[in-house]
Amino acid sequence: MKSFLSLTKALFLGFVRDKVSLFFVIVFPLMFLVIFGALFQDSGTATTKLIQIGDVPVLDSMAEADPDQYEALFEVTHDDDLDAAVEAVRQGDADAAIKQDGDEVTVYYSAADSTGSAMVLSTVDGIVNAGNLAQLQAAAPDVPQIMVTNEQVESGSLSAIQYLTPGLLGWAVSISGVFGAAATLVDWRRNKLLRRLRLSPVSIPAVIGARIGVSMVTAVVQLAVFIAVASLPFFGLQLTGYWWMALPILLIGTLTFLAVGMVVGAIAKTSEGASGLGNLIVMPMAFASGSFFPLEQSPQWLQTISWISPLRYINDALLAVMVRGNDPISVLPQIGMLLAFTLVVGLVAWRMFRWDDL
Repeated sequence: MKSFLSLTKALFLGFVRDKVSLFFVIVFPLMFLVIFGALFQDSGTATTKLIQIGDVPVLDSMAEADPDQYEALFEVTHDDDLDAAVEAVRQGDADAAIKQDGDEVTVYYSAADSTGSAMVLSTVDGIVNAGNLAQLQAAAPDVPQIMVTNEQVESGSLSAIQYLTPGLLGWAVSISGVFGAAATLVDWRRNKLLRRLRLSPVSIPAVIGARIGVSMVTAVVQLAVFIAVASLPFFGLQLTGYWWMALPILLIGTLTFLAVGMVVGAIAKTSEGASGLGNLIVMPMAFASGSFFPLEQSPQWLQTISWISPLRYINDALLAVMVRGNDPISVLPQIGMLLAFTLVVGLVAWRMFRWDDL
């Protein structure tokens, strides 16, 4: 026990004093959270830039009926020159131009901005349909009508930070596990420290346990820092009642990526080689596992590949308990997959482990 504690203390002090490791394990992923969180903070409230050509009664009626919603949806400028308005849309200075001749409403949009044009077309369609419905109601008040009520299943405070925090936290843990284990193995082997430990009274479980202990503490620190930053009023992360389940998920995920790091450390002979091989594994895995964007928005082939990535199961489980409020039982399949990955990759790492480069 004494040797285990001494090794853990030595490893932890070495980690804390290594400014490069601290940067890449904690500060680097945190930078992505801050940058992405700031960039997408207002993604749900973007307004559409419209050029109104002449009089457009459809828009005017909406502005009179609900001025607050009108201002939230549109940023309208007025222009009587159709050609100039179309050119502004073509150059990307406006999302669309709109004019109305009697009962015909024409929307000029650019196919180069598929997202913006789809938003403005659907919004204008909705306004026109609402106007038509109002006229039909006035003409035939006794005719029953089918109404659609839309309700968001998440809370009204849901924002991009709710999706970014679990994904980037999972990515941070994968970096810590892979690079921590790989760098330790390579450095200790090159410095002949592993050989000395083999000849010392320190047992192998104590060496491995010390490395795991340091990574576990690091995962707890990462969780605390990410939640503290994302919960700042500027970002506004809202945690659900089961957010505490993130801790065991991250600890199990740490074991999984420590096993991956052990394999990397067994293959690489230099620190540079371990860093390159680690990046080759972690970065594609992060993109394929939904760490930077919702996986549902990626192509089907990428979603299929993601099933072989352990990071996907961490991200899914964190999203479920931290954002969606699912109970702990619901993430047992993800936890089971992580444990299976840990067992399989850990056995591979055990078979590939070597005490020195000879």
